[in-house]
Amino acid sequence: MKTKELDLAYKLSHALDESANTVSANTAERLASARKIALSRKKQGVAVPAFVAQPALASYGSAPTPSHSRWAWLGRMGLALPLAALVFGLFAIYQFEQQQQIMDSASIDAEVLTDDLPISAYLDHGFDAFLAKGDK
Repeated sequence: MKTKELDLAYKLSHALDESANTVSANTAERLASARKIALSRKKQGVAVPAFVAQPALASYGSAPTPSHSRWAWLGRMGLALPLAALVFGLFAIYQFEQQQQIMDSASIDAEVLTDDLPISAYLDHGFDAFLAKGDK
């Protein structure tokens, strides 16, 4: 990787050196003037504010120091832990709902089996209404 970067830097430097000879006199004067102004500001200690946009992410701050290196795994788990909690929560809700459905079915079966209804009542079309009435 370093050799590619050095090769690119050499090629850019060579291209700039070649094109420096073909600069017009007006451009050369403007560049010289800008250089003098920059050098005078540098000598006077005038700081020119520079704004560099940097992305700010919650899990990535400044470079980790040796004291923070043992907690670096916690930053990498920043997304995995909430995702695991979500999956666990959804699984728990599913299991709870399944258990509730089983308990409701067992309760209806127990009521039907312990009731003193004749068999003809089970064949009646209004039997669902009876079951609904028994739930209340």
